[in-house]
Amino acid sequence: MIYLKTKEEIELIREAALLVSKTLGYLAPMVKAGAIPKQLDKLAEEFIRDNGGIPGFKGYNGYPATLCISVNEVVVHGIPGNTPFKEGDIVSIDCGVKKNGFYGDHAYTFMIDPVKPEIKKLVQVTYECLMLGIEQAVVGNRIGDIGHAIQTHAEENGFSVVRALVGHGLGKNLHEEPEVPNFGHPGNGYPIKNGMVLAIEPMINFGKYKVQQLSDGWTIVTSDKKPSAHFEHDIAIIDGKPEILSTFDYIHQALKVNSL
Repeated sequence: MIYLKTKEEIELIREAALLVSKTLGYLAPMVKAGAIPKQLDKLAEEFIRDNGGIPGFKGYNGYPATLCISVNEVVVHGIPGNTPFKEGDIVSIDCGVKKNGFYGDHAYTFMIDPVKPEIKKLVQVTYECLMLGIEQAVVGNRIGDIGHAIQTHAEENGFSVVRALVGHGLGKNLHEEPEVPNFGHPGNGYPIKNGMVLAIEPMINFGKYKVQQLSDGWTIVTSDKKPSAHFEHDIAIIDGKPEILSTFDYIHQALKVNSL
């Protein structure tokens, strides 16, 4: 069942989403060669709790950490460990927060220079896929229009779209209906309606789209071990149009850049 939110509920979700945004902005300067993922995870949990939130991922279905930190060929759900980042890595950090009874959930892929030009292109195109998908989330369209826009842009640039994992609705639960695939056909799926809140999250692979799960029961990697990138925003459909509830501005301010 799809739960349409009131404007008051959307504002509470925005608060949770912005705490995720601030957490990612807080971490951004620390995502560099030599940094230890497990240490970043500890700092993230402290920051979230100090700002009135609860880590949304920790304990969710048994997940052991506050962040998912996914490096290079890890697509999503990477458990923060003790292996330091190195130059040339791309690092997706996905964070969830519960605040005022509602969830925020979004992700950003960081690049630790020097990154190969073709991998930078993967990251840039994944970001563009996110924004193109969001543009399609208007009343009159359907969920399939979002996925079609993402898939088309990724494949036109020579990349592939993960099919085993999808975006989702968001609210009092971390994962709600509808599922939001990053692939599909225009005009298919649930109609977009005012009050929908969606987490749109393209996961785009440098090589083939197939993935596999590691023995820890969480970590998802590309089957061909080629890199993958991941971006995610929380959006609400208000007055027929998508409004982004999360922001990357805190990240870009911390990194002293205007955009990706």
